[in-house]
Amino acid sequence: MNKANPMRKIRIEKITLNVGAGKDEDKLKKGLKLLKNITGIEPLKTITHKRIPTWALRPGLAIGCKVTLRGKKAEALLKNLLEAREKMLSAKQFDGQGNFSFGIPEYVDIPQVDYDPEIKVMGLEVAVTLERPGFHISRRKMQKRCIPIRHRISPHEAQEFMREQFGVKIEETQ
Repeated sequence: MNKANPMRKIRIEKITLNVGAGKDEDKLKKGLKLLKNITGIEPLKTITHKRIPTWALRPGLAIGCKVTLRGKKAEALLKNLLEAREKMLSAKQFDGQGNFSFGIPEYVDIPQVDYDPEIKVMGLEVAVTLERPGFHISRRKMQKRCIPIRHRISPHEAQEFMREQFGVKIEETQ
């Protein structure tokens, strides 16, 4: 593999912050306020599409909220979010495409985020999507193509990217 090839360079496509509230409207309002405080962007409510009677869910019910960040703002926020995790990730948190996600049990662990008595103690989930130049071919409108296997991001490459770019320690699990 040629490290000098610019098409092999891995970058962060997006970061998605998610708060699941279930059918509890009070928790949903707190989650909306939390994501707004962390990012400065108005979050979206996630709506259920299926009816699940045992969980008392029906179509159109708001069950959570999320916000998506891209570019430099996403990288800056990811550094803070990794500080909350003490720059430690597990190898299990990386999927087959090199993306990864982790949870933050208490938002007060995030640097530059102050405790809000209205929100109290609440956690969130962070999902990071990685890509290489050329991944657009799978999303374009005309002549969509699959990303070749040799161009996809393996979990090992994603872990190496996180070690080099953000100084993250990866715990190897068996």
